[in-house]
Amino acid sequence: MKIAILPGDGIGPEITKQAVNVLKALNVGAELIEAPIGGAGYDKFGDPLPDSTLDLALNSDAILLGAVGDWKYDTLPREKRPERGLLRVRKELNLFANLRPAILYPELVSASTLKPDIVSNLDIMIVRELTGDIYFGEPRGIHTNEEGEKEGINTMRYAVSEIERIAHVAFKIAMRRSKKLCSVDKANVLETTELWRQVMVEISKKYPEVELTHMYVDNAAMQLIKNPKQFDVLVTGNIFGDILSDEASMLTGSIGMLPSASLDSHNKGMYEPSHGSAPDIAGKDIANPLATILSLAMMFRYTFSDEKNANKIESAIKKTLSQGYRTADIYSTGDKKITCSQMGEAVIASLAN
Repeated sequence: MKIAILPGDGIGPEITKQAVNVLKALNVGAELIEAPIGGAGYDKFGDPLPDSTLDLALNSDAILLGAVGDWKYDTLPREKRPERGLLRVRKELNLFANLRPAILYPELVSASTLKPDIVSNLDIMIVRELTGDIYFGEPRGIHTNEEGEKEGINTMRYAVSEIERIAHVAFKIAMRRSKKLCSVDKANVLETTELWRQVMVEISKKYPEVELTHMYVDNAAMQLIKNPKQFDVLVTGNIFGDILSDEASMLTGSIGMLPSASLDSHNKGMYEPSHGSAPDIAGKDIANPLATILSLAMMFRYTFSDEKNANKIESAIKKTLSQGYRTADIYSTGDKKITCSQMGEAVIASLAN
């Protein structure tokens, strides 16, 4: 297996290093090739997605990504900013299906800001469409209108084929879980999501065993806090999925615990933590690498169909947490506070036992 390693910016190199160490400890014989993306790509090549990095991503079996972004790049032209590199690689590889599980480990119930009875045994899968919607729709930009006033324009747009393919992904995942799927939209206001709902209803006829429900995004945001265990699988568009999955991450105690997989139609994927680059803590060895290591487990499960190693990684993380080890973001009084690198070492030690 050939795996592209794209550490990126901020804490990206630190957390990616720990996931790579875990990967090496598994001794699966993977070929690992590193390349810059985001601000690191701009610094080296003047492009947040250098041609050499894109070529590597296209010709690898899977990609492990850290994070992109830093405040120091905010003054660059928009097309040169780190985030454009991330959006481009998703689009170029056609990684349209983003899977974001939100699982609360029993050991971290106290790390959540919600009451234990609300979040205990939480296990939600959010399926987010990743290559369409307002992030990619045209026209877009900042223009001067006919009255001479500046205005910003972004276009929310979905074609039926784009909705159909993410619907099939979500229904298939629901079939493997509890056969419950909630589609999140804003069909009462936005024609784009009115079409989304129509397509979801049509595709549901192919999956009669799955109970399909619908919820407006504002209500879904409220219900995730009020009663998150009512959900099993949620499917939604790009911008709603971005917001709701970050909200769901806090149910688990920290966004540092939320992995993700971005897949194409053949399950080739890019795997990354759902959190950002956190430049304010970069280089301090205090970031939580567990979301990145959990993303590695998703890589084995979805791209390489290797449940054995996926389960081995997840079991090692559970064991590490049961031993009381915590990075600062999930630490509570009485826990053993450790650094990013120490957490990586602890997971590797749990792998061996």
